[in-house]
Amino acid sequence: MFGSGAMTNSINEISKADVIFIIGSNTSQQHPIIGNRVVEAVEKNGAKLIIADPRSIPLTSIASVHAKLNPGSNTAFINAMMNVIISEGLENKEFIKNRTEDYEEFKVSVEKYTPEKVSKITGVDADDIREMARAYANAKNATVLYAMGITQHTTGTKNVRALANLAMLCGQIGKESSGINPLRGQNNVQGACDMAALPNCLPGYQSLTEEKVIEKFETKWGKDFGNKVGLTLTEMMDKAAHGEMKGLYIVGENPMISDPDLNHIKKALESLDFLVVQDIFLSETAKFADVVLPASSYLEKDGTFTNTERRVQRVRQAIQPVGNSKPDWIILKELIKAFGYEADYSSPADIFEEISSLVPSYGGITYDRLEKGGLQWPCPDINHPGTKYLHKGEFSRGLGKFIINDYEEPFDVASEEYPFILTTGRLAQHYHTGTMTRRSWALDREIPYGKLDINPKDAEKLGIRNNAKLKISSPKGEILCKANICDSVNPGVVFMPFHFSESPVNTLINSKNLDAITKIPDYKVCAVSLEEVK
Repeated sequence: MFGSGAMTNSINEISKADVIFIIGSNTSQQHPIIGNRVVEAVEKNGAKLIIADPRSIPLTSIASVHAKLNPGSNTAFINAMMNVIISEGLENKEFIKNRTEDYEEFKVSVEKYTPEKVSKITGVDADDIREMARAYANAKNATVLYAMGITQHTTGTKNVRALANLAMLCGQIGKESSGINPLRGQNNVQGACDMAALPNCLPGYQSLTEEKVIEKFETKWGKDFGNKVGLTLTEMMDKAAHGEMKGLYIVGENPMISDPDLNHIKKALESLDFLVVQDIFLSETAKFADVVLPASSYLEKDGTFTNTERRVQRVRQAIQPVGNSKPDWIILKELIKAFGYEADYSSPADIFEEISSLVPSYGGITYDRLEKGGLQWPCPDINHPGTKYLHKGEFSRGLGKFIINDYEEPFDVASEEYPFILTTGRLAQHYHTGTMTRRSWALDREIPYGKLDINPKDAEKLGIRNNAKLKISSPKGEILCKANICDSVNPGVVFMPFHFSESPVNTLINSKNLDAITKIPDYKVCAVSLEEVK
């Protein structure tokens, strides 16, 4: 239903919501502009903030309720909220009747997720589940904000579908200050997805099997353009590790820090016959490359970014490319020409004109219009103002479909050998794999190395001192880091950021624990053991 993974609503609408439900997102630290809108909603406009997250995060200090749920229990928790809403008659019957289908089967599926039963799964008090469900259902306008704490699970797809069910159940979709709003972690993730940096669609999320779509792209790109379903990142690395993929071209990605099971990634990269890396710095991954193509930063090129609220915005060149670097579009154009195809583009504007002609949701967006400010897709024609929020009146598929999402226990569970559950994430001071921020002396001075958050009760039981050197082990490997004793995590749960090559926590993550549909790894639930290194 929300196939593009985009925010259904706009950032500024958040400050006008009556209830904000944040789940699996450390919003104020990872999306500070959006975090400011949340604070504004609560402190200036009296909104009620409810949060479900395994950790205490800065925003929990202004939340009405914080459900400190066990990692990997999101589906059960959301189903329990819907159980309360239905059992207390708080569902939006008119919306369900007029705009959805398959409700009755879904309704039966959540009957077993009572707050008392789910409390045992999630570790959240049953009354807190009830309070959050009532707040969301009774709100005039309620918005859901989520991030990778929802998607980076073996049940990530179920988690997102459960949130979609929740929004439809209460009619909190297709209107202002409501909706399902995934928060993109980097400035042009949305734009990359829109342009088909995905294995299963063409630009604009157009079908790889629809004849009219294929014909349209053949007219532009020729009969032999690549229109087969490709591999996900985890699948590519598996193929490379087993010698079934011979070459790889990596652009602006650093899998030697960001991917699961880094020993497996190292084997995959070393097994390739030919590796090309295109980046602005010599990253940990680029060191494995046969050829490194030096790219330019955003300051050195023209183009557009599409942000998390679907807003297409101009990027304007401020300085000339440094050294031998070139903008990505020029590198790709020259490479395409070297392969014998005439890439007849003289500027990013030419490329964007082609995008507008092929992608219906970008059809009315032009560089001339963007000079006056950003536009939100869908924007199908030149007179269209852009779309502030999605699904007004009807869903893109017609009726919204309720989908049954039963809770599945995570693949990794605590055991005698690995008694702690590790969950990973980011810090406010650093950006993704640290390729840029670790090179900023001011930011690296603030947080120069990774620490493991551990509850005081666990630290006392193990005799671990604050700042002590730890060895963290999983079946996939081990790393060293320092201990940070704090009560932001519950006993039995530990947390560590993944930015630091000196303590690459993704070494510990199992690359086989994947969501069955998206193939996204389970970065949020990993069984580990801890040992102080004297």
